[in-house]
Amino acid sequence: MRAVIDTNVLFEGLTKQGGVCGLVVDAWLARLYRPCVSTALAYQYADVLGRKLSERRWASLKPVLEKMLVQAAPVMIYFTWRPTSPDPGDDLVIDCAMNAGAPVVTANVQDFRRAHQALGLAGLTPIEFLLRLDSETRRDDDGAIDLAFAGHVTS
Repeated sequence: MRAVIDTNVLFEGLTKQGGVCGLVVDAWLARLYRPCVSTALAYQYADVLGRKLSERRWASLKPVLEKMLVQAAPVMIYFTWRPTSPDPGDDLVIDCAMNAGAPVVTANVQDFRRAHQALGLAGLTPIEFLLRLDSETRRDDDGAIDLAFAGHVTS
């Protein structure tokens, strides 16, 4: 399964213990799905983490982000649909998702409503994404993977 992870999900998943966003990050690191990331989105991830975290915390999470980006499917942006969202940062996510043909996983589904209506962009909450991922994993394998025990990376 392919997906574009919104910056809010990535940030929460890397910085808060437990929770559904942490499971999305854990599943990324466990290679349970194929995250799609454009160059602009990768820079946005780093920018937001770098601005919102202390230097020490950012230094500890930067190698984790780098590992995640190495595992991601690169997305070339051939077409852009700006402005589609009230938040310019969300336009980077929309461009990546539309060019990748993948849904957006976001905690702010309402921010992507216009893109859904105008472009048909699929948006999933983190819990909807994990349920779909679990369902697809069950179809692919005989047993289900328990994402709760995937091993959370934050400290």
